Amino acid sequence: MMKKLRSDAFFKAGVKNLKQANEELFKSEVDIVSYSVCKNSQFAMDNFLRGFLLSKGQNLEENETIDTLHKKCQNIDPDFIKIDIGAIACRDHKIDSRYCTKLKTVNACFEAADSVDTLLRKSKLF
Repeated sequence: MMKKLRSDAFFKAGVKNLKQANEELFKSEVDIVSYSVCKNSQFAMDNFLRGFLLSKGQNLEENETIDTLHKKCQNIDPDFIKIDIGAIACRDHKIDSRYCTKLKTVNACFEAADSVDTLLRKSKLF
C-alpha cells in the first residue's frame, strides 16, 4: 500500500513537471527558457521512472540516475528499450548537477520524458 501511494505521488509529480516543460516549449523560440524545459523534463522522467519501479515493487537507491532507472525499467518491461535517452546529456548524473541549454538537446529530453508518459498511460499505470 505504501509503495502504491509513493508511486502515485511520483506519477503525479511527473505529470506536473511534463506539463510545465510543455508550456514552456509553446512559447516563441526567443522566449523559451531552456533551463526550465530541461529541468522539468529531467524531473518528469525521473519521477515517471521511479513511479514505475515502485509500482512494480522495486526498491530504489538514493543516488539513482535517469540511466540506471531506465535500465531497471527495461529489465521489467522491454517496451522501455524503445525510449531513447541517448541525447540526454545528464542521464548519468544527479539531476540537480547538470542541465542543457541547446534547444535540440532540450527537445530530445522533453521527447524522452513525453515517451515515458505515453508508455505509462498505455499501461494504465495512471
